[in-house]
Amino acid sequence: MGFEFLGLSEQLLAAVEEAGYTEPTPIQAKAIPAVLQGKDILGIAQTGTGKTASFTLPMIDILSQGRARARMPRSLILEPTRELAAQVAENFEKYGKNHKLTMALLIGGVAFAEQEKLLDRGVDVLIATPGRLLDHLERGKVMLTGTEILVVDEADRMLDMGFIPDVEKICSLMPPRLQSLFFSATMPKEVKRLTDKFLKDPKEITVSSPKSTAQTITQKLVRVASDPKTKRAALRHLIKTNDVKNGIIFCNRKVDVKIVAKSLAVHGFSVGEIHGDLPQETRMQTLAKYKAGEIQLLVASDVAARGLDVSDITHVFNYDVPNNPEDYIHRIGRTGRAGREGWSFTLTTPRDKKYLDALLKMLGKDIPEEKLEGFEAPEPRGRKPRQQKDDGAKQPPAEKKSSSRRSRGSRDREPRGDDKPVVGMGDHVPAFLMRDAK
Repeated sequence: MGFEFLGLSEQLLAAVEEAGYTEPTPIQAKAIPAVLQGKDILGIAQTGTGKTASFTLPMIDILSQGRARARMPRSLILEPTRELAAQVAENFEKYGKNHKLTMALLIGGVAFAEQEKLLDRGVDVLIATPGRLLDHLERGKVMLTGTEILVVDEADRMLDMGFIPDVEKICSLMPPRLQSLFFSATMPKEVKRLTDKFLKDPKEITVSSPKSTAQTITQKLVRVASDPKTKRAALRHLIKTNDVKNGIIFCNRKVDVKIVAKSLAVHGFSVGEIHGDLPQETRMQTLAKYKAGEIQLLVASDVAARGLDVSDITHVFNYDVPNNPEDYIHRIGRTGRAGREGWSFTLTTPRDKKYLDALLKMLGKDIPEEKLEGFEAPEPRGRKPRQQKDDGAKQPPAEKKSSSRRSRGSRDREPRGDDKPVVGMGDHVPAFLMRDAK
């Protein structure tokens, strides 16, 4: 079934075809008709399944009729990260090229003045992170009373990042007549409570288990020593020995992102880094270079695990086993997209046992192992067994040392090899000390 059977307009279908898409993904096929009918949606699907197009496409058609008013956006899309928000904005530009819709992107790291100018003109689509939107609300620069469509994307990631109270506050400012679309990869209790509160008789769409990985991804587990130098050397070996067109290397900590990126650069790799401490402009420039193929490898924290839409990433390397096992799904979901083949390698050390056990329990299966000669973790050392004499006779107990303190002159001394006693201050008194005092 093609996009032409989903009820989209001819203008939108032309833009989709120009973008190179011919068949909708399962979540798009189920969600787009329901959104066009005005229903609330609760979509549960893992990353890389096409969630973004499942709400951007019908929204473009719905918003094509009507007019925006100053400071009163007609629709609102909430995203947990700046990168995701920018990615959604790119989708609206790509699919809405044949429509005259206005759009504003409210994210941190950008001057308020420029964002306020866009809001003053009126926008059909407002894409924002919760924190920056609340800043504009408190400054009186935006009102949500005219909002017709609300999208909360990556709701479980909102929970992980502590944004659920902000999302709940924003939702409470919405008008009663509102179409709400919630999308999430998983459904924790707090997210379920939020959807129960704000969705009205939603159509639930579950595409696949949130704890499953795409069948197009070949997964490997690589056991390495805990030594950081050995671990980095193993990573370089994997990159060199695999046909890596472009890849992402995920680290749990921002400090490790910096160290790994610097190490790869020193060894001649084309590499960039992205994490939360970098300025927004730097992060966007790095992502742009990576998408353009100017950078082969991107070292990232989990801020990039969701929302990085590069269709032909060949490899994902987990430099660390993720602390949250569900992040594994989102990390490796950056490869093997749109039916293409992908490969993921997860480095694990003896120190990662707790996190690895949690990951394997979630997956419900083992990850096939790939051995690297010379990089493996050594076997744990144990106590050597006590050796006994061949005749099995018990050894006499060792003579206990006396607890009484002996004078230096009275200590027993073992003879040297020539059987001569050691002569020292304890055994020999120099003659000058024995002279009579004058």
